[in-house]
Amino acid sequence: MLRALDSAATGLRALSTQMDVISNNLANANNDGFKTSRVNFEDLMYQYKQQPGIQDAQGDIRPTGIAIGLGTRVSGTQLNFTQGAAVQTGRPLDLFIQGQGLFQVKTLPNIGNGLAYTRTGKFFINPNGQLVVNSSTGYLLQPPIQIPQNTTQVNVSTDGRVYATIAGQTNPQQVGQIQLVQFVNPQGLEQMGGNLYQETRASGPPVQANPGTNGLGTLVSGYTEASNVDPVKELVDLIKTQRAFDLNSQSIKASDQMLQVVDNL
Repeated sequence: MLRALDSAATGLRALSTQMDVISNNLANANNDGFKTSRVNFEDLMYQYKQQPGIQDAQGDIRPTGIAIGLGTRVSGTQLNFTQGAAVQTGRPLDLFIQGQGLFQVKTLPNIGNGLAYTRTGKFFINPNGQLVVNSSTGYLLQPPIQIPQNTTQVNVSTDGRVYATIAGQTNPQQVGQIQLVQFVNPQGLEQMGGNLYQETRASGPPVQANPGTNGLGTLVSGYTEASNVDPVKELVDLIKTQRAFDLNSQSIKASDQMLQVVDNL
């Protein structure tokens, strides 16, 4: 009965973590470029009262044993990098990655290696004429793109070439090349907040190339990528998690009642 209390307690802790992750997914349902996470579980060690495969008193091999599990735990949270829906904005500097890949931006030197990665393709031009990602800090796109002064229009091709039309000129000129990166294991990236990810030893190093090459997706100007949150699925998972939490609570109550019976004997 004491083991039942401990096992149910591990279930409550693990399910509480799952509830936190689901709530975060739902909170970011309208966050462009956001990628959901899911919680993976694993069972804990087992206590064997009788091992399977041993001989009994008559020399026969036991086909089964007697094992008592000690609960569950969270083995990890897994990022889901499936593509979100394309949302038309008509703004030339809103870029949608059709396929795999992430944009690379420059962060603070003390954060990782000074670089971060994002699927959010909302870009603006800062006062210095540089392309920056739409975030609370305005991180610079890498490699940097410099937009000349007196530019009247900016266009981005599907392969990442950036063209600027200067006032008084009719033909646009190429001013830069946007590149994308990909990772062998994108689920191993570290989530930094601000729709940014950071390289880790689990993700492997970034592989950089032009859009449309080396398995990378192409760019679609005038669109943004919506989050890949499926509210219906998240709500169903929320209900299932709540019911599982209730069941573990009932296990604790039942074990407590059985202990009371034993104490009253």
